[in-house]
Amino acid sequence: MRFSVVIPVYNVASYLTGCVSSVLNSTETDYEIILVDDGSTDGRSGPLCDTLAARCPNRIRVIHQKNLGLGGARNTGLEAAQGEYLFFLDGDDTISPEALSILSQAVEKFHHPDVIAFFLELWPEGGSVPTGLQRHRLPPDQVCTLAQCPAMLLDTPSACARLWRRELFLKSGIRYPERLWYEDLYTTENLLLEANSIVGLHVPLYRYLLRTGSIMRGNDPSRNREILLALDQVFAWYRSRQCFTRFQEELCGMTLQHISYACYRVLLQDPHHPLIPQFLEYLTSHFPTYRTSKYYHALTRSQRVILFFLRHRQYRLPALLLEWKEKKNSK
Repeated sequence: MRFSVVIPVYNVASYLTGCVSSVLNSTETDYEIILVDDGSTDGRSGPLCDTLAARCPNRIRVIHQKNLGLGGARNTGLEAAQGEYLFFLDGDDTISPEALSILSQAVEKFHHPDVIAFFLELWPEGGSVPTGLQRHRLPPDQVCTLAQCPAMLLDTPSACARLWRRELFLKSGIRYPERLWYEDLYTTENLLLEANSIVGLHVPLYRYLLRTGSIMRGNDPSRNREILLALDQVFAWYRSRQCFTRFQEELCGMTLQHISYACYRVLLQDPHHPLIPQFLEYLTSHFPTYRTSKYYHALTRSQRVILFFLRHRQYRLPALLLEWKEKKNSK
């Protein structure tokens, strides 16, 4: 079997049918769908998984488990998968009808690479057209390694932005952490280091749903501390492979991006949170000369503004500016 499409399910009953239908409508036929009901509590998502599987028993398998978080659900799907490749699809997102066919052709063309990256379309909830495109930095239609294109460390770490050869997980022993935020950051950067062949397709295959207000919904700002744990794990992995110095510039750029994003989340919720100054302390302790990095100058204006105010320990003003920006963008 070519593909195992792993769909973690947690309280996404309103979106799940559309998600699964987007795979079933694929022009590719050599695939299975694994629905991992991760202890859903809405009383709807778990039964809906069973209903969908009953309609296509030769195509869909369901696994019900206690809640292990997104990472734990992906691990469960990974272990149960029969396909050569893993396609991780979140239960509220969809794929284009030709996505799996294009990926299958790429698998053959590039002799079964370890990783295939692609673009993601950003779809607003209720919208009829995408409003953005998330790109990667890989050259088009070429086989490379992380050493040949280290800037890919600054691409989104989302597991959903790449097709993964299952053997890469099995040989490396890398798995997703359970019940932790930023689970993709724990794994993607390490998998890219272990991969012998990586291909970038310059075509959007994944449709990411921008759920209204999701950045603010029910989040405990203290949990953003987990990004520091994820970064620690990545740095430890690269040091264990004697590769930290080799990729230090890109690891610095990656840290700048994720620290500014985590700070963005916390500032929107609580500009007086004690975690905010810890972000800058972490950044300067690992990369004391970060302001000379070429990736610092490549940050967005908002990211540089956040870091500027962090250095000057002024948190209320950027919080107000970010809140205004969020409200403006939501109109």
